[in-house]
Amino acid sequence: MRGIREAVAADAAALGEVAAAALVLDAAEAPRLVAGLSDPPAGRRWTALVTGDLDAVVFASMSAREASAGHIDLLAVHPSAQGGGRGRALVAVAEEWLRAEGAAEARFAGNPPCYAWPGIDVRYTPAACLAERLGYERYDVAWNMTADLSAEADLSTEADLVRLADRGVTVRAAGPGDRAAVLDFVREHWNDNWVWEAERATGCHYASRDGEILGFAAWGARAAWFGPMGTAPAARGLGVGRVLLRRCLAEQRDAGQTSAQIGWVGPLGFYSRAVGARAERVFWLYRRDLR
Repeated sequence: MRGIREAVAADAAALGEVAAAALVLDAAEAPRLVAGLSDPPAGRRWTALVTGDLDAVVFASMSAREASAGHIDLLAVHPSAQGGGRGRALVAVAEEWLRAEGAAEARFAGNPPCYAWPGIDVRYTPAACLAERLGYERYDVAWNMTADLSAEADLSTEADLVRLADRGVTVRAAGPGDRAAVLDFVREHWNDNWVWEAERATGCHYASRDGEILGFAAWGARAAWFGPMGTAPAARGLGVGRVLLRRCLAEQRDAGQTSAQIGWVGPLGFYSRAVGARAERVFWLYRRDLR
């Protein structure tokens, strides 16, 4: 193994190829994951480290919310180079970088809003085994849900829109002139992570009443994914979320998608009832003390 160094812009294509070869469950999306992690929100402290032969890469970053938390965002070793200790060596150098940045803890866990996955997909068993051999402990579990976008999937909203209109609520797509107001709403009720995602989203819909925004939903901040979505307390119980969700998914279907990922899901029951989404990807979150 040749020496580990920081990646440079000229490495991007090669690293996308390494990720596509190594991440067999995400081969089609892997180059986009590498590109996305290389273009994080302004102010994020991050690094990408590669082996000299460009056959392995690790991305690491510092949390913006917890000053002492660092993240191992993505680790990929080309199949032809696996078994030679590259993954272990890259994680060790990434941990040293995190310590130098002030991290007291390292996590194999997503660093919102720009992350590959919530944690380690349980089907990437070698990655989970590596984390445990390196002394990381499993501390949480997360999951993604999959929504069917086939022609048979019921994404209708007509009846709900009539019902909401009777209560003074309108739902519309957020055009260029509306997006700023939606972002202000997201910032007021949630956080800058969601603002970053909503701003980058391909599509966005919102509900309002008497000029007051009650809820929003977005899709496409990450290819093929739905979210984020939220409703204000004043909208709870109106059924706004179901309409916003279905309108976004319908747009994704019109864009040619046959399914959509709902990432890092909280309300499992809501998505199951609203669109028949199913829990499909399960992730283990790991952490280790660096002190």
